[in-house]
Amino acid sequence: MEMENYKRALQIFQEETVSEELFCRVGMNRKSAKYDRPYDTMYGLLKKIAEHEEKAVLEFYDATKRLTNSKVGGAWRKYLFRSTVRSAVKKEGLSALNDVAILKAEDENTFKKEFFQIMHLFKAKATLSDYFDLNRRYFKLTDVVLFEDNKVRLDILPKCYMEGVCDALLEFAFLQTDLLARDTELEEIHPGLKMDASALYRRLGRALGKEAADKDSVKKLICAERYARFRHLIDERFDQNTLIVLLQYFGERKDEEIRSLVTDNADIPTIFEYILGIIWYRLSEWKGDVLSFMNLSLEADLLPKTHAGGGEADIVWKYDKTAHYPEHTLLLEATLADGTNQRRMEMEPVSRHLGDYCLSHPQEEAYCVFITTYLNINVIADFRSRKSTMYYDKTGETYIAGMKILPLQTSELKTLLQADIKYPQVYRMLDEAYRCEEAPKEWYENHIVRAARDAQKFR
Repeated sequence: MEMENYKRALQIFQEETVSEELFCRVGMNRKSAKYDRPYDTMYGLLKKIAEHEEKAVLEFYDATKRLTNSKVGGAWRKYLFRSTVRSAVKKEGLSALNDVAILKAEDENTFKKEFFQIMHLFKAKATLSDYFDLNRRYFKLTDVVLFEDNKVRLDILPKCYMEGVCDALLEFAFLQTDLLARDTELEEIHPGLKMDASALYRRLGRALGKEAADKDSVKKLICAERYARFRHLIDERFDQNTLIVLLQYFGERKDEEIRSLVTDNADIPTIFEYILGIIWYRLSEWKGDVLSFMNLSLEADLLPKTHAGGGEADIVWKYDKTAHYPEHTLLLEATLADGTNQRRMEMEPVSRHLGDYCLSHPQEEAYCVFITTYLNINVIADFRSRKSTMYYDKTGETYIAGMKILPLQTSELKTLLQADIKYPQVYRMLDEAYRCEEAPKEWYENHIVRAARDAQKFR
């Protein structure tokens, strides 16, 4: 109501006789003025309700249904009625009404002003609702904003920075500058945006309850805070049962259900890699730098955004030596392709990624697990043949003698997850399977499917 066009529209509304034509003028509908014609009927009925006319209550309820935007109609019903169920409104009549200001208006001008403001308020709310997802996506592009539990907040480091400059911010927040669209230092935009690094570190330390004296300690604190949030995210949204359900959905390609459980801000293959990363993190008993192992770009809220690319495996997991296995690297490759597409898209890249990794890290033990919702038998056969196939570098002079690639269908991964099997047992199961010799089809059935069902014996 601070805007001149709204002030002028209200003045016209109060000065002229109410009609459909008047509502078409003062409704300022961005699509078509004709969409505001139903307000004429609503206005008349609401006046009758204010005059305690019982019959008008249900008629007004029905009139809100004729508004083009259902969200606006719903807002009117929620505003006026204690229950938005039609049968309750029909039964209770005037008793169904909320105690609202417009029904207490002392004169026509006051009534008109209330109606005008409510009408435009609900229109504005409906527009915000329509653009909610798009607006949230724009905010997320900054990588500094978190959306959690229906609240919006700044990530920890941006929050500490803003706390340091906020007192001076209003002095220049609305000044014009040509520098916003350029890659430039903050203090060049305005000196009030400059903040001493040590002061920022101290604020961060106080916020996290730890000492942050230099850049390295800050990185460690932020990393620890991210992992605390990631574990909380997994506990809240991706417990064991949810992960099992998601594996089922990936197999059935129930994309909308997957997006509703994870995010609608990433494509399904990216979400598949992300969920496999979480599952492997669980199998690994929460050990390993999973956020850096996953070759994904994440939102500030740690949900997936895009696949980072770069010509390497989807997930590269580093394992330290334990009593159960040696120090080694695991390359996790994931795909939702099946049939001929799986052979065409995955057989060469998977072996290339592992071969190139082994050539560039000759002192490391490394192997690959290829995970998909449906395994093509020729893909199994090809990966088994790599056990005795040489892989050369670009010069043709250096090579590795054989590669360890284990195919794994999500149905077997789900079996391991349901049995709560951990990585030491998975490593042993896959290592024993790799050493066995059998025709590809029988090999997979006997040494992967059955072994997954009997995985308890590897404990």
